[in-house]
Amino acid sequence: MTRVLCLFQLLYFLLSALSLIICVLAVAFAAHHYNQITKYTCKMEAESCQCTLDPSDPLSRTFLYQHVADCDTVTTTIKLFVLLQMSLNLLLALVCLVACFVMWNHRYQVFYVGMWLQGSSAHGTPQQKV
Repeated sequence: MTRVLCLFQLLYFLLSALSLIICVLAVAFAAHHYNQITKYTCKMEAESCQCTLDPSDPLSRTFLYQHVADCDTVTTTIKLFVLLQMSLNLLLALVCLVACFVMWNHRYQVFYVGMWLQGSSAHGTPQQKV
């Protein structure tokens, strides 16, 4: 194998592994936000939807969505977008995992084919590698 091909395979594997880590972090980040969105308490105030995480805490973080007709449409739309983001990032993480697996198997796993005969070692013929 040439040196350039080895470097290409190493770079391909490292970039796939880095992409896998980034995609898993993106899924975790979106899952955290989805968990927060499910805990929202929202109320309408003059063409805007005001959502808080803890309505009893006056210092709680408040999210304001302006020019909306209903708070339910805001929270359901955001939930759908976050779920879509989670599913697409999870799909991409699986693709990166498959790419890493294929490169790892190509580099480090050797399959032997053919039958091992008792007398073949005496003749000095090695097994064929695939």
